[in-house]
Amino acid sequence: MADEPRDLVERTYLFAKAVRGFVNRRPRSLPNYEDAKQVVRASGSVAANYLEAQEGVSRKDFFYRIKVCRKESRESGLWLRLVDVEGNAALAAERDRLVIEANELKLIFSAIAGKDDTGEPGA
Repeated sequence: MADEPRDLVERTYLFAKAVRGFVNRRPRSLPNYEDAKQVVRASGSVAANYLEAQEGVSRKDFFYRIKVCRKESRESGLWLRLVDVEGNAALAAERDRLVIEANELKLIFSAIAGKDDTGEPGA
């Protein structure tokens, strides 16, 4: 996504919001309906879990939430790729941008999780 905010709270929020906008414009079909539900949940979970990680309950909880963000980012990319745009070039381009953003978020969360010194595998 162009001009990504540096603030990860804002970036994850904008990702979830952009996914919702994309989903509202996708072709209607039963598979797309199911995939859309999944991607809306996964993208929202990225934003919500990152907000929760910021609460700083404990270091262990922080890294757990970051790992959930990484997992949900990966899932978002999968569900986005499964949404059929029925040859609509504009929707395909939007979907591709969102898939790239999901992957970039996954990489960011992988890097953060790699700093986990709790004894758990990071990346």
